[in-house]
Amino acid sequence: MAVSASGEVLGSGRRGRRIILWRHGQTSWNVERRFQGSTDVELTETGVAQARRAARLLAGLKPDAIIASDLKRAARTAAELAALTGLEPVHDEALRETYAGVWQGLTHDEIIARYGDEYTAWKRGEPVRRGGGELETEVADRAAPVVLRHTEKLPDDGTLVVVSHGGTIRTTIGRLLGLDPRNWEGLGGLTNCCWSVLGEGARGWRLLEHNAGTLPEPVLGDDD
Repeated sequence: MAVSASGEVLGSGRRGRRIILWRHGQTSWNVERRFQGSTDVELTETGVAQARRAARLLAGLKPDAIIASDLKRAARTAAELAALTGLEPVHDEALRETYAGVWQGLTHDEIIARYGDEYTAWKRGEPVRRGGGELETEVADRAAPVVLRHTEKLPDDGTLVVVSHGGTIRTTIGRLLGLDPRNWEGLGGLTNCCWSVLGEGARGWRLLEHNAGTLPEPVLGDDD
């Protein structure tokens, strides 16, 4: 009988792997509650400090590989973990945040004022192309296969760190857990530089931790 490091009993085909989905550090648009989407916004000084602190914690988990969105805020966050582990991050545009068309660059209040019905429908779990952009299922379609492809390269009980964005992480978790897309909103947003952990069990992927890394804080970003 195979047992993972977390005590999970594994089937003969299971390898006890772990996926850590880590959101990037703070940006100025996060603070302004301005919708970023695929806009390439850099980290603030606070965001860099968040990434350094979180990287020290995640390095202790001895990851085997790092993959990251190629947007600056995620790439800079990943660089902090790379500096401590010696791992070379693999950057992939498929891990970018949801493209949200005309919503991008607008503040939360501006979106509510101009596209209130669209916003409300999205929060109800309806398939909505926010701002004329991507559906959440389309984000999962591009991101989840990349995560799984890199996970397959891990050794038994290996750990993959995925550095991405709040919305992309939520949809990827929803897809890997097999949740109905209407229920993905039930996964709360991630605070800057916090992470969620999926573990490989006898019946597939399980959510072991969510929004880990700090005491509870407000979520600032597109996924709030």
